Amino acid sequence: MSAEQTPGEQRIEARAEEAAAIRRRWLSLGETLAVLAVVISGLTLWLNWAERSDTRQEKAAETVHAARQAATLTLTSTISGKGSRLELRPASAEQQVLGQTIRFPAALGIAPVETSGEPRIEAQWFESALKKARNKAGLPDDSRGDERLPLIVETRFMADGAAHADVGLYDIGYTIRGRLLSGHILALRGLSLVRHVAPDKADAALAARAAHLLHSATR
Repeated sequence: MSAEQTPGEQRIEARAEEAAAIRRRWLSLGETLAVLAVVISGLTLWLNWAERSDTRQEKAAETVHAARQAATLTLTSTISGKGSRLELRPASAEQQVLGQTIRFPAALGIAPVETSGEPRIEAQWFESALKKARNKAGLPDDSRGDERLPLIVETRFMADGAAHADVGLYDIGYTIRGRLLSGHILALRGLSLVRHVAPDKADAALAARAAHLLHSATR
């Protein structure tokens, strides 16, 4: 304001300056709100992207987990024929067995058995060889509870429309009883998974398991 201005002119100029200051404050507030809106919008976009990314990662992890489960086989068994046979089936109903190769410990001296479309283990495949091996090892005529015989079971199966192969080290539970006139009777009691093994390590795993069980039985 100038000293030469009249009081009225001074009041007018003061009002003009006050109005200009108000406009500047509103402009500053508007700019701040605009920046804040941009920040909020960016944060919202980032959160949406992060949520979608997490969802994609979760779905990918679920897909990988499902694929691994589909490719992992665990066999269960049902006793039939008064213990002369074990009917095998996958623990998962979504898996279908195509065929199997069953390998026995070297001490039994018998060739692998192939099955197709009817997964099973029959006592007659190895009963005579097992009795001879037990006699050679000095094991008792009558089993003490359930005895165990290790096996390698290589299974070819379908799951989710794809072919898979699994190699498992299993124990067969069995009992053997001696009878004076009819000889010894072998009865199969079940099948249990010891662990999954790599195909090139299956024979070594079977030999080690057989030695361990024989040592446990003769103590």
